[in-house]
Amino acid sequence: MDQASALNVKMEETVGPERERDEGADAEFMAIDVEQWLHMYEQMSKIRHFDETVNELYKTARMPGLAHLYCGEEAVAVGVCEALRRSDYITSTHRGHGHCLAKGAEVHRMFAELLGKAPGYCRGKGGSMHIADPETGNLGANAIVGGGSGIATGAALSAKMRGTDQVAVCFFGEGALGQGVLYEVMNMASLWKLPVIYVCENNLYSEYTHYKETMAGELRARPMAFGIHTEEVDGQDVRRVYTTARRLVERARRGEGPVFLICDTYRYYGHHVGDINRAYYRSKEEEEHWKTERDPLKLLAQWLSQERYVERETFEEIDRRVREEIKAGVEFAERAPYPDPDEVTQDVYV
Repeated sequence: MDQASALNVKMEETVGPERERDEGADAEFMAIDVEQWLHMYEQMSKIRHFDETVNELYKTARMPGLAHLYCGEEAVAVGVCEALRRSDYITSTHRGHGHCLAKGAEVHRMFAELLGKAPGYCRGKGGSMHIADPETGNLGANAIVGGGSGIATGAALSAKMRGTDQVAVCFFGEGALGQGVLYEVMNMASLWKLPVIYVCENNLYSEYTHYKETMAGELRARPMAFGIHTEEVDGQDVRRVYTTARRLVERARRGEGPVFLICDTYRYYGHHVGDINRAYYRSKEEEEHWKTERDPLKLLAQWLSQERYVERETFEEIDRRVREEIKAGVEFAERAPYPDPDEVTQDVYV
């Protein structure tokens, strides 16, 4: 057999099973009600418009402090949180607005928190990187890289000890794989078969450096070293994120132990709102490719239009409704009062 024939055989061996998996996935996508997909589109649209508005609030000096925008990564938060119950837990990151909204946070209280106002989720004291909402299972965003991993694992341990079927999801970026605490808790979770799902949002860059320049070996090899079931998914395709997360969540509920889900994704803007000129660490062409070819909202809308016959006007109406909600949320936050100065030491632990 010559080299060309050998290559064709190898392609048939690899493409065949992949085609079967895609056909199975397509059937699974089609089995899900159109209204649920439209709900996910609306959630992603809400996150996108929310963070684009946050960027404007920062640029117009109406918001104190910095924020880390989630634009481009919406399919991860929505796909995972859609697979959870309200009573399930999540922990978030410094880039956490999307996680909070996807788990059920309200827009007007989110904006109030960002502007330091009393109706905010943390009475205006947490700001962008420390929003928490226990009523929806959100145990808090965290400015410390990987800082939510111990909290999520502890919540999973609590659920197991109390005999509930709750699960905990820990969101973090690939940069957290440089933090020792993550390895400590993954070891515990694997030993004790805790119902925790570690969701690694690999957006390629740890601040201003490509992750391959800072991380030795394969990303997936690290959780696998602890015997943790590990999967990787296209983080721009909310269909694949949701169906994969749904299966992994049920696995955790059955008591089969922790899982590690790698979601390959991309942030459209800088590391934070002040990171404007990014040409020194990534190209404009790269950013444009992800925005035009790999946008999670466009991908879902295209599929719904082609395969489920959803009309363009439906998406336009959803986006219009979302913009109105965002506008009303900003107006509420700007009118809201600041917390009383006497509260400065309340709910603060040292």
